[in-house]
Amino acid sequence: MELSRTTLGLAVGIAGTLFVGYCVYFDQQRRKDPLYKKKLRERRQMAQQNSSNSRTLGGPLPDMNDHEAMQRFFLQQIQLGEELLAAGNLEAGVEHLGQAVAVCGQTQQLLSVLQQTMPAPIFHLLLKKLPEVSDRLRASMGASGRTLQEEDVE
Repeated sequence: MELSRTTLGLAVGIAGTLFVGYCVYFDQQRRKDPLYKKKLRERRQMAQQNSSNSRTLGGPLPDMNDHEAMQRFFLQQIQLGEELLAAGNLEAGVEHLGQAVAVCGQTQQLLSVLQQTMPAPIFHLLLKKLPEVSDRLRASMGASGRTLQEEDVE
């Protein structure tokens, strides 16, 4: 028995309609669940906290013994700081630049370059936040079990 084009088109249309109906029905059932909104709020709060934590700390800290990972982290912080400053988010931009300065091996040279390229008020804000950022990085490195050893410092 050979199916005509019309019959085949009709069968595909009915199957598509049934599938969409199935999706709508179960979406409605999911939304009617009394715990759905509570779970949804919790998930959104967790996602927001995770994103704000990763933005604040610049993501996970790299292994202090891995030079390439430290270099990537440094460059990422510089780039994020510049982007945030350009977008007008001074606090977050200075935070990321502070993290870059804190992990930089040549702090004085980086600070002199930043002083020459940044407006004075933003640079002073960076200098003001630098001890706080350094302490926070040091605390998070200590909390994660990573500490600088004497031989790690060149």
